[in-house]
Amino acid sequence: MRLTPRKLMFAMVAALATVSPALAAGPENGASNPAATDYHLGLGDKLRIEVYKDAQLSQSVQIRPDGKITLPLLGDLDANGRTPIELRDLITQQLKDYMTNPVVTVIVVETKAPVAYVMGEVYRPGAVTLGDEQLTVLQALALAGGLKDFADTKNIHILRRADKSGKKTEQTISFNYKEALKGSTPVYLAPGDTVVVPD
Repeated sequence: MRLTPRKLMFAMVAALATVSPALAAGPENGASNPAATDYHLGLGDKLRIEVYKDAQLSQSVQIRPDGKITLPLLGDLDANGRTPIELRDLITQQLKDYMTNPVVTVIVVETKAPVAYVMGEVYRPGAVTLGDEQLTVLQALALAGGLKDFADTKNIHILRRADKSGKKTEQTISFNYKEALKGSTPVYLAPGDTVVVPD
């Protein structure tokens, strides 16, 4: 049977209507790339904050070493550690004091490789890049040139900042270098960790 263009159009519409809801829903169904929604902003990341129909409030910003960005009207906002969606929601909520139904978009323009820091009795103290792979404390110490002769290998500790219920806390994790060399469970670093090697 030959289909006229009109019948063909109706057939295509009917076929599209029977597509699985999961496919029809597109990115909204949560099947999109997890990296797009789970990425946590870090120090040095460059962002574009777009406020719909307001060129003055729309800004290009970079997350400062203190973890904050500055926006007109709102001043300083904590951005480090938040997802882009969380930051969008925060800005939207704050702008409601100044405008009706603000529409905000947070675009990650450029990311900076996450780092941890090694200080104390090592030969090359400073930042170590975590990269795409997880980095252990043992590997970070190797990247820092290794331990000096008088390093206290049993009392190394990792300082880790956490954000719980809006309150910033600092956690201390103990690390025994000699036990790690024997094959104990590896301790992995998180972005912003500081490894302190006492003497």
